[in-house]
Formats: sequence, structure tokens, C-alpha cells
Amino acid sequence: MSTFLSVVIPAHNEENRLPASLEQVLRFLAGQAFSSEVVIVENGSSDRTLEIAQEFARQHDNIRVIQSERGKGAAVRRGMLEARGEYRFMCDADLSMPVEEIVKFIPPALEAFDIAIASREAKGAVRYNEPAYRHLGGRGINFIIQTLILPGLNDTQCGFKCFRAGVAEDIFRLQTLHGWSFDIELLYIARRRGYRIHEVPIHWYYHPDTKVSALRDALRMIRDIFRIHANAWRGLYDHAR
Repeated sequence: MSTFLSVVIPAHNEENRLPASLEQVLRFLAGQAFSSEVVIVENGSSDRTLEIAQEFARQHDNIRVIQSERGKGAAVRRGMLEARGEYRFMCDADLSMPVEEIVKFIPPALEAFDIAIASREAKGAVRYNEPAYRHLGGRGINFIIQTLILPGLNDTQCGFKCFRAGVAEDIFRLQTLHGWSFDIELLYIARRRGYRIHEVPIHWYYHPDTKVSALRDALRMIRDIFRIHANAWRGLYDHAR
């Protein structure tokens, strides 16, 4: 039987969070009627992330472990291109979105889409425990994104996204950014190539040990947006590699 859903988890220095998150993902998938796999992509960790992932893979036939170069974007790209699912779901290792919400991103709950992105801003979304300054910072970043490159998308940076297999294999092959802005590039490529993007309202829990730095990442993002526009002008997104 072909694989229906691939859950792709990029993991960098996640030895503390990964075991509990994998247990939750496996428990969720075991309760579903569809076939599935978990693809863990370790990228440049200095802790026991790789060993923990490999131990889980030895115990569970539906887990694969891949190593990639450092950078979340590089890890997600590698996982998406090696995944086997009809739908391929990008999932942050912290599970700030409850894993049960994955069903909102796939049929039968959601039809007629190419990419479904989790949104903490869409009607019906709920944020838990997020400090006001973090929310305001995120809104500021999104304002820049909408103004400079992706108007109409209210939350491009949430780490939970689902791609149809053919769409993933198309746009991830054109990806050039491996850092924090890779989501922006992928969604820009998707729009440029006419794919349907749907925002899915989610329940989202703030974790104080988040690796995101609003000011640093905003500056990098602005730089990367200009790189994306330059790539488009050069025609890098108009053909398959």
C-alpha cells in the first residue's frame, strides 16, 4: 500500500524535546486509518539528537532517519524530497501545535488545495501563553512579509505545513534558501507557479525556549526577501532543476 502521509520533522539539538514529541506523533498516527511514515531529518546537532532518532527508528518500522547539512530549510528540503507520502507534512519538533490538528490539513477535512499552512492569525485560531511582545513582534514581521513579497498571507512562519507530493517535488527542487526565510521562498515560488495555498487556523502553544529571535531573524528575512526577488528576476524559479 502506498504511503498516504509523511510527517517530516527537522531536528537540530532536540535531544530534550524529541522523545516526547515522537511518542505523541506515533500515538496519533497509530490511531489513523491511513498509512504513514515519519521522516526525521537531523541537521548538524551537537547533542544526542541523532542517536535518539536512530533508536526510535530501530523500534518503529515507519520511522526513517536522514542527515542533512545544517539549516532548517536544508533539512526540510531533504526530508520533503525523500518522503514517500501522497501528502507531506512539515512538523516542528516542539509540537507547539497539537499533533491531532494534522487532520485539518489533509482530506477529507481539507480538499482542493496544493499547500496548507498553519495560521495563528486565521479566524478560529487560538494562541496560548504567548507574551504580548512576542505577538507584536510576529505581527511586525508579517507586516514586512506581506508588504514586500506575500500579500494576503497572515502567517507564513508557523512551522506546520502540508504539501501535495507533486507540489513538494516541484517547489522544493527550486528552493535556494536554507535558513529561517526558506518558508517565504517556498510560498513565493508556489504562488509564482500557480499553486493553491490555504491557511488553516490552529491552536498554538508558546514555548519559552523557542529558538526564534525576532530582531535578528527579521533583519535576515529582509535580506533574504531581496535575494528571492533577485532570484525571480534571474529566472531561477521558472524551471525545474
